[in-house]
Amino acid sequence: MPTRAEGQHSWTDDLPVCKQSGAGFSTNQIYREDGERQEDHPFEDRSFHWRYDDSTFLYGVFDGHEGTKAATFALQRMAAEILLGQLNGKTTDEEVKEVLRQAFITVERGYLDTIGDILAERASLQFDIPDGLNSYETYQKFPDLIDKLNSLNCELSAGTSAVVALVHSGRLYVANVGDSRALLCRTDSNQVLRVVQLSVDHDLRNEDELLRLSQLGIDIDSVKQGSHLGNQENTRCLGNYLVKGGYREFEELSSASAEPIIAVPEIHGGIEIDESCRFLLLMSRGLYKSLEEATGTDQVNKELAQMAVEQFRVQSTLPGVAQAVVDKVVRIHHDVNMSNSHNTLSTGKRDDITLLVRNFNFPLPHALKSPVNLSVRFNPVVQTVPVPMLMDNDYYSSQGTNATEQNCDTSTTETSTTSDIYPPGGTPVNRDAKIKPYVDFSEYFKNVEKRREEGTLPEGIDF
Repeated sequence: MPTRAEGQHSWTDDLPVCKQSGAGFSTNQIYREDGERQEDHPFEDRSFHWRYDDSTFLYGVFDGHEGTKAATFALQRMAAEILLGQLNGKTTDEEVKEVLRQAFITVERGYLDTIGDILAERASLQFDIPDGLNSYETYQKFPDLIDKLNSLNCELSAGTSAVVALVHSGRLYVANVGDSRALLCRTDSNQVLRVVQLSVDHDLRNEDELLRLSQLGIDIDSVKQGSHLGNQENTRCLGNYLVKGGYREFEELSSASAEPIIAVPEIHGGIEIDESCRFLLLMSRGLYKSLEEATGTDQVNKELAQMAVEQFRVQSTLPGVAQAVVDKVVRIHHDVNMSNSHNTLSTGKRDDITLLVRNFNFPLPHALKSPVNLSVRFNPVVQTVPVPMLMDNDYYSSQGTNATEQNCDTSTTETSTTSDIYPPGGTPVNRDAKIKPYVDFSEYFKNVEKRREEGTLPEGIDF
């Protein structure tokens, strides 16, 4: 089924936004010495955070490359492949996970069905090129034709990473392809906030993915040396026909016995959403990569979770929390690149960034009104103490490490009621008190009395 145009209406446009979530964004940037803002390409990230019904919520972040076509298609189709009755009667984790797996496969198949016209046009142009010419000779004789072919190949290269989180019947499921991430922040038995990565980075640092490629007959050493698989870095994605249907045209992939770049997602869940589950972060690669590049940290998940905790303390909305984290990372990356152009960590540019925050029961003490439908009661006064970094092998991380965050007071012995005073701590107002007059009518009454005594008071004024 062809995708709709960017401005065309879709049924997903009518889904209500989940009020327990918020998103932050920043477009890519090339750093210039004069400080002027310059983008390398149009914003290619896409995201959604929807509430389907009281027990079903769906969230997604799509990190597009070579344009927005694949990311936009996935944005529009993914929800339809999950929420239009597919979950009916699905009660086990395996059944729900299979719905998610099939959704990714169906979206991939649907997207590839939309590019038939491009493939036909490309084949026709290729037929017009005589055999026996090398690349230089071909461009010298047919420059317009080669430029058009390159443009079509760019369209065929459009693809996207995807991370999707489903909250269904009180359980959390996460599915992903590529290197967009999902981080669940939850407290352990000691009320220490830990960050758990629920997605898998499908790139050339992933030993499991390298093993999979090796079993297909690909020379892993050659691939790692080039740091790319055909025209991209990820080992899984949605879209990008050029490196899927056309993988044999790439030297390092030509020996593969089957398509090396796949759309089959890794799926985690279901995770019971209980009092320990505090908040979920979904992000495009640009967020954590920018922080890694700028600071050299090897604990980027921990750093991002700490930034989120800091913003929960001071922001009044969840979009504010998400945007503030994005802005902080952008500022750090900008300052490093602008202050030291010779820093080996700096790249001279930054990619698109998207961060989606889904709150479960983490305190937002400055919220303008109480979060609703929370299953956990808590004291909205957050107390923090420094804690040593701990390692816990029970928590999954694609980097092999996990970090303790900060202690939070999550006492359930006292339920705090929300005041409609803002900011918190202000003096309560007596709504029944009389308001002091702010206009002085004494001069008017004085003149009325004077005219009455003189007998010149107009008719109708009598009080």
